[in-house]
Amino acid sequence: MTSKVKAVPEGYHTATPYLALQDTARAIDFYKQVFGAKELMRMNAPDGKVSHAEIKIGDSVLMLSSAPPSTGLQTPESIGGSTVSIFLYLEDVDTVFNRAVSAGSKVIQAPANQFWGDRYGRLTDPFGHCWSLATHIEDVAPEEMGRRAQELAAKAAKRAQAGG
Repeated sequence: MTSKVKAVPEGYHTATPYLALQDTARAIDFYKQVFGAKELMRMNAPDGKVSHAEIKIGDSVLMLSSAPPSTGLQTPESIGGSTVSIFLYLEDVDTVFNRAVSAGSKVIQAPANQFWGDRYGRLTDPFGHCWSLATHIEDVAPEEMGRRAQELAAKAAKRAQAGG
């Protein structure tokens, strides 16, 4: 009797980010230090670079690779930026954000309370990947969120008209 293999392996979600990096080994160490990542597995290529690795941050798995040109993947360094941001919910966004900055990340937006109910900030890690970090602080009804968004847009428009 054979058992059916799950289409999505145990412990994984349907969508899993896959990060291409130039120095995957160093990135794994950074993600462990800053985000408390747990290394699940690592396979090295004959040249010593990481051909595939998996880490877990909270309940989510991320896959990583020092992607060779044959894969078609490009690193943020190779394209001069990143086209995506990984959104990470945390218990204490400020502590993790500050730890990331101390470890070499660049601030895009410092953490602040947002109209949608999160304390939220953005940064770029030393490898060029963008991270949106948040702690959920308030449940906001869709109608209230819309009202707050319109109020914020109106304030921004007034500032723009005033030249600031």
